[in-house]
Amino acid sequence: MGTSVEDEKADKVVDEYVSVSETAAPRSWFKTATDFLAHRGVETKGIEPILPEDRTDMKLYQMFFVWFSANFNVLSVGTGSAGPAFFGLGLRDSLLVLLVVDLITCAIPAYFAIFGPKLGMRSMVVARYSWGYYGSTIPSAFNVFSMEGFLIVNCIIGGQILASVSDRLDDTLGIVIIGIISLVVTFFGYRVIHWYETIAWIPSAITFIVMLAVGGQHLGSHIPPDPPASAAAIVSFGTTIASTVISWCIMTSDYGVYHSRHASSMRVFLYSYTGFLTASLCGHMLGAAFAAAAPAVPSWDAGFDNGNSVGGLVAAVLAPAGGFGKFLTVLIALFIPSASAPTMYTFESSFMTIHAWFARVPRFVYAFVSTAILIPVAIVGAAHFYSTFVDVMNVIGYWSTVFAAIVMAEHIVFRKNAWERYDLAQWCKPGGLPPGVAAVLAFICACGIIVPCMAQVWYTGPVARAGTGDIGILVGFALAVILYPVFRAVERAISGR
Repeated sequence: MGTSVEDEKADKVVDEYVSVSETAAPRSWFKTATDFLAHRGVETKGIEPILPEDRTDMKLYQMFFVWFSANFNVLSVGTGSAGPAFFGLGLRDSLLVLLVVDLITCAIPAYFAIFGPKLGMRSMVVARYSWGYYGSTIPSAFNVFSMEGFLIVNCIIGGQILASVSDRLDDTLGIVIIGIISLVVTFFGYRVIHWYETIAWIPSAITFIVMLAVGGQHLGSHIPPDPPASAAAIVSFGTTIASTVISWCIMTSDYGVYHSRHASSMRVFLYSYTGFLTASLCGHMLGAAFAAAAPAVPSWDAGFDNGNSVGGLVAAVLAPAGGFGKFLTVLIALFIPSASAPTMYTFESSFMTIHAWFARVPRFVYAFVSTAILIPVAIVGAAHFYSTFVDVMNVIGYWSTVFAAIVMAEHIVFRKNAWERYDLAQWCKPGGLPPGVAAVLAFICACGIIVPCMAQVWYTGPVARAGTGDIGILVGFALAVILYPVFRAVERAISGR
């Protein structure tokens, strides 16, 4: 039970979430514009939980398409190509790593997808039920930076692809085009994103099939034999792949909040897992195969630019198809927002979760904020794609893996996997949520063990230097799973919450 002081604080926090229309302030032009957009289908709803009676969508197949489309694109090709291009692995080793890692790690974001229909809450709001009201600002802030990192990588690849088909386009203009398309798709919100993801995979499927048709003769026996692979390179590539997949867990529940709470948890999981796995495996393995073959094909090697231009590699593979190949190259670039749109949407909701004041700003405003940041940063990062890519993906993977461990431990150990143990009325009341000390301490300890185990371009810890490779996400997840239940048990005993 909270004290009277805590109750007063809780009431104050709730009051902060009162919309601008309910205050005494005069009606502004901005409020008028927001209402105008809302009446025309633009989502203006904030981060408050979706009530059970408003969760009526039974189209669970959307759970498959939203994650299939988000992963079945050229970004996944770029991820898989890192094995041969950045870590120096041969095709066989790369494919084995991809198979094992994808089979295991796709289950984690698929598990988190269940939280959306069952609770009607976004990921960073769900986090409050383990991290506490104030402690949850840590993952929310990290998520803002993480989503922007995803967007930067997406726009770099899209810009490179567009630049590869025309002498009048360069990476900079291509990045601007992809950023603006992502903004337009995200601007309208949840329902438009779901509709878009239902069809956004089609151009990628056609393009990948044509790539195999025109470039297949250079695969197989024409690929150079595998060079000797060190255990450190294999582990580091595996953790990079795991980082890109697990990182989706910090956003998957956002895309089921309007689906019925009566939906089968198993069906939601299977739809999501199948979407993640089929798209990731296909995209990753295609990328590894073409990157491994590139050194033996002069035009591919030139387009690949020493591994710094995935877009150039795609354009070079499709070049024999002539004008149709150029058309597909442009098309696959223009549909990169299949990955960018969900990412930008979660950027918005995560920003709104940091503080109650941010939640009073309409969601779509943050789409413009995100776009204004990502375009200039992506332009700078485009010159060194793989170092930018590996840095961004691994750093996101480090913290998101620890986040996943904490939220899963809370749900399984302390809430007994029972959705009724979440009091939705307490979502923004500090006195009705866990204090969050246990989660913060577990997070700090896990990050402390990650640092000496990480291997990045800008820093390699002593454990990684000893030959283990980058095992940061493995030890971080393990330590968080061990420490959080211990800290949380003590926290519950002291606070009663």
